[in-house]
Amino acid sequence: MASRSFNLPNLLTYARILAVPLLVACFFWGGKFDANDNARWWALAIFVIASVTDFFDGYLARAWQQTSTIGRMLDPIADKLLVAACLLLLAAGETIKGWSLWAAIVILCREILVSGLREYLAELKVSVPVTKLAKWKTTIQMVAVAFLLAGPAGDKLVPYMTEVGIVFLWVSALVTLYTGYDYFRAGLRHIAD
Repeated sequence: MASRSFNLPNLLTYARILAVPLLVACFFWGGKFDANDNARWWALAIFVIASVTDFFDGYLARAWQQTSTIGRMLDPIADKLLVAACLLLLAAGETIKGWSLWAAIVILCREILVSGLREYLAELKVSVPVTKLAKWKTTIQMVAVAFLLAGPAGDKLVPYMTEVGIVFLWVSALVTLYTGYDYFRAGLRHIAD
């Protein structure tokens, strides 16, 4: 059990979780919130590295036949922590503002609701596998967050980077709604009351 908990795929998942406080620290380096260009580039670098581990942990676990219960549990949690922390930082820095906050709220609400549903169904010994569309949803979210983390700093290099990020955020929110509905429809069959 211990050797499985510390195999390379799981270590990559743990690293993704540990990246969350590092990413947040980029915006609080001077002791108060500051979304300056340096903070954005450092946060983007950490985020991209953490996002890449999301692909490799699953790929390596399957390729090396090192899947584990803890890996299956922590992998989606690591994704949710990473995306949720970034969305909150981006809202605090007003990269996401106005009507676009609704897209972020939809994403956060869906993640919390699906996590609760999964927990409930786990008690009933019902497994809800991750769909291909849900994996695409995560990819689109990560692309949106990457563009938005660069935000105004990125706009100086490539015009409209923030706007592209907002478009991806809305696409992600729409896919998030659909996959959330899919999970709830599958889960409702197992709810007794």
